[in-house]
Amino acid sequence: MRKASQKLRAILASNIRNYRKHKGLSQEKLADICGLHRTYVGAVERGERNVTLSTLEVFSASLGVSVPELLTERDCDESSR
Repeated sequence: MRKASQKLRAILASNIRNYRKHKGLSQEKLADICGLHRTYVGAVERGERNVTLSTLEVFSASLGVSVPELLTERDCDESSR
């Protein structure tokens, strides 16, 4: 089974965590909004999980950002906007 590169998983993890915090959401609340388990959200934010495209779409819709925004490397300050 192929996996996304560690760098791409780290970018996704960082962006999800920063957008979530910017919206004032806990991992548990984001998981509820997404219909996912809270431990799964935590694993994604730690870069431990390789998400599917459908899950990526769920994260982007729940956070109010586009899929490309979740996958684009950015400065810490930039993702908190």
